[in-house]
Amino acid sequence: MRKLSTLAILLAATAFLAGTRLPSQGPLPQPRPDNAQATSPASPSEKVEPPAPEEVPAPQPKPEVKAPGTSPDQPSAPPAETAKPPPTEPMQGPPLPPGKLESSQTPEETKSPAEQTLEEQHLTIEPESDAEHAECTAALKALGVVFKDAPRIDDGNGCGIDKPIIVSEALPGIKLKPEATIRCPAALALARWMRESVIPAATAALPEQGRINTVNQATAYMCRLRNGAETGKISEHARGNAIDIASFHFEKGEDVAVRSRREDATLTGAFQRTVSAAGCLYFTTVLDPESDSAHETHFHLDVIKRKGGYRYCH
Repeated sequence: MRKLSTLAILLAATAFLAGTRLPSQGPLPQPRPDNAQATSPASPSEKVEPPAPEEVPAPQPKPEVKAPGTSPDQPSAPPAETAKPPPTEPMQGPPLPPGKLESSQTPEETKSPAEQTLEEQHLTIEPESDAEHAECTAALKALGVVFKDAPRIDDGNGCGIDKPIIVSEALPGIKLKPEATIRCPAALALARWMRESVIPAATAALPEQGRINTVNQATAYMCRLRNGAETGKISEHARGNAIDIASFHFEKGEDVAVRSRREDATLTGAFQRTVSAAGCLYFTTVLDPESDSAHETHFHLDVIKRKGGYRYCH
């Protein structure tokens, strides 16, 4: 009886074990705490926390892809995005020591125009049109101006006159002392100013002194910079465009000298202020004794051409 019971227990256990199945995968080993970033991948259902910012590894270069037909040892062309663009500016060398210039620069190129001497400016004489000169001289003759043509003047450095004339009488019976070597346009402006403004103003203001018979000029053509300075712009005297008037001589031996007359309440003062103001109708530049110390004793009159017909009159 005991043998039968033991046999029954063995059969029941065998049947139970036969119906039982082992799992398809045994338990996986867990990483050690000091090796949190283990090599075993997480399952799709698990969430992996991203590393902290300071632990993010540097990006690794992408594996080089060989073009079809090339051997593994043959280098391929670098990708286009890795090519370095050419520099946008030329490389600069070390700074030059004080007082040294680049080989492509000359000393005068480093100076502003106001700092350049006449020699450093490399100026040239302005050519004059034959037709315009002939028209101008015809107008002078019609006004009775006494003048003669002179050979071309070229004193270098831009000083000179292409077609100079020498004027001995500003108008008939009115001598110009000394004779003035100037360009025709300046002589024409002088004649018109004298005829239309100076003579009428003298007749109205100073009739007791008679007519004007001489105009005394201080400077006509002269090769120099403005105001005789050593540097700066060339003077219009050096181009034959200017004349300085120092005084007017009247028939009765009286001279009206050009000087500061801003506060002169006489008719002589009125005469000078009138002809100074009228000068801007004929000349593009008029500087009188009230302008600055360089013109305390004369009128500076010139016919320089400016943009837009601008005139400078003081």
